Order: sequence, then structure tokens, then C-alpha cells
Amino acid sequence: LGRLTPGSVAFLLCDIQERFRDVIDRMPQVIVSAKTMVQGAEIFDVPLLVSEQYPKALGHTVSELNITRGKVFEKTKFSMCTNEFLAHLESLGRKAVVIFGVETHVCVQQTALDLLSRGYQVHILADGVSSQRPMDREFALDRLRQSGCFVTTTESVLFELLRSK
Repeated sequence: LGRLTPGSVAFLLCDIQERFRDVIDRMPQVIVSAKTMVQGAEIFDVPLLVSEQYPKALGHTVSELNITRGKVFEKTKFSMCTNEFLAHLESLGRKAVVIFGVETHVCVQQTALDLLSRGYQVHILADGVSSQRPMDREFALDRLRQSGCFVTTTESVLFELLRSK
């Protein structure tokens, strides 16, 4: 239960955009985690799906992250689970996802709950998610655990993938 292999998982990078850079608590750590996961996606050949919340107003994914290998989905609702996103994720045949990004209590949480309801195994990176207010992050992680998500860390996920390679 909860095991990840390179062939079973997709990485979901949620809304790590320029406009959020100066307003999200712990944003530098979120970017470091995301950068590590983007590199891990390449090393382990794991699909990378990237969302950008209304990029015309909020900017694109931060420049530190090389997402050229990923598939980018623009969205105007909070969850990443647009019809286009879900069709692409389903076409990959992966039943586990690892989510990292912002904000924990909004877009990350709604994406996780939507995917849980569709039968996906959802992993959340505690060191790779944040919100403007620390309390929102803390309570969202509690709720996500209670809802059936695995809350883990960047390093834990990557070492687990390394174990199975």
C-alpha cells in the first residue's frame, strides 16, 4: 500500500508561478523541492504534468523550473482536474500521483480530493507544498491525510523510486 515505482506514478506540479513568489510562505523551499522533482521526473522517466492558474494574470511557472519535458495545462478553476488534464492523465495509465505546489489548502487540496474520488493513489510532498498562511497549509495537510492521501517528502519519494529501479 502506497508503494511507488517509476512505471506507476506521475508527478503533478501545481501552480508554482511568478505572481505567487513573494506571497507564499516557504516559497523558496517549494521551488527547491519542485526543481528536485522535475529532475527526478527526467531521471526516472516519470510523466510531469504542470498546471498554471490563469497565467495571463498570475504569470507562468517560475523560471528556476525547467518544465520543457512536462505537459502544461492552463486552468481557471482551482483543481488541476480539467477535462484535458484528466484525459491526459488517464492516457498515461498511472494510478499514483505525487503532487507539489501551491496553495496547499486550495489548488493542491482540491486536486488531491478530485483524484482520490477517481481512484488514484495520491501522495503530497510536505516539503513541496505551501500556502500564504502557515495555518492553512497545516490544516490542509491534516485534512488530506484524513481523506486518504500519503503525506511524504521529496527525498522519500525519490529514494523509493531509486529502490525500485
